[in-house]
Amino acid sequence: MHVTVMHGAGNSFVIPTLASGTLQGGDLRILALRLCAAKKTDGMIVLTPAADEGADLDMLFYNSDGSLGEMCGNGARCAARWGFEHGLVEDETAIRIRATAGLVTARRISGELYQVRLNDPSVVDLGRLAQSDAGLTPCSYVELGDPGIPHAVVRVFDDAFADLDALREKGRALRRSEAFPRGANVTFASIDENDRVRAITFERGVEDFTLACGTGCGATAAALCLLGDVAGETVTVDMPGGTLSVSLRRAGDTVRDILLTGPTALVEECELAL
Repeated sequence: MHVTVMHGAGNSFVIPTLASGTLQGGDLRILALRLCAAKKTDGMIVLTPAADEGADLDMLFYNSDGSLGEMCGNGARCAARWGFEHGLVEDETAIRIRATAGLVTARRISGELYQVRLNDPSVVDLGRLAQSDAGLTPCSYVELGDPGIPHAVVRVFDDAFADLDALREKGRALRRSEAFPRGANVTFASIDENDRVRAITFERGVEDFTLACGTGCGATAAALCLLGDVAGETVTVDMPGGTLSVSLRRAGDTVRDILLTGPTALVEECELAL
């Protein structure tokens, strides 16, 4: 099987070349488990030409544990580049990708730099309390899209990043808190005096920290904007794998037009015998 391996700010994906409809459901789950293990990626992206004129690409995203994800921000940026470089895109400034969470649009800025408009929030709860072994943790809960990608944003001081093992255990406990009916991606975030955000996300489906989480950046920027913790509507987020930029527009008690911009990288194309 021919596969492409890509990453966005270190968030890594394997993209198999599949004939449309050749694998479905449980077969794709098994394929995700095998390919992600073989190439040590965070997820698998299945891309096919769109079934109708409303999009350029149909995208299914599977986490490395085989679970189907609603959408993936860094994955969508990689998908946009893959679609452009494979001639499946009509307009590089408006690449339309239909994911489980809904339609997202992307654009090519340069050879490696891509931007994606994340799904608007369907749920925003800035004062949710989540139970963990350490007691109740205040967080902001944001779902992007419908069905929404669940995110919990937890403010921490910068020195919390000095003990990633402790932070990982807290993320693991919060990820399955009863406060989040479908579980949640948990992003720990600190803010410096220049409104620059440092963040790391414990991802549902990977069950560990990843080098970057695109929708986590979007949810974090949304929460911090609505809380008034950042002054502007453009937020720079430093994650372990690189820097991502989020711009958004406040609309009353929610936000709209969340634009995630960052690098994409082609790691390899190869054949795998499964």
